[in-house]
Amino acid sequence: MIRKQIQFYGRVQGVGFRYHAKHAADSFGLTGWVRNEYDGSVRMEVQGEEELVDRMIQALDEDRYIDIRDMEIKSLSVVDGERKFLITY
Repeated sequence: MIRKQIQFYGRVQGVGFRYHAKHAADSFGLTGWVRNEYDGSVRMEVQGEEELVDRMIQALDEDRYIDIRDMEIKSLSVVDGERKFLITY
């Protein structure tokens, strides 16, 4: 079990990124949250099995409307008891 904070840059706002992230997280059984940032990037914290987190990122990158140009990734401590993946504002 891992938890990552990921800052996504590129064409990531106004393209359904957060909704695609929630759908992917739910389908892979991941938890965490995603939100738009004022600088045009999207920040996410995602938790689950490393392979599934990687598959989620790959699914987002393969979406035809989303254009991820760069990511900053940090490892975080796992949050015990987290049960959902949320879109936050």
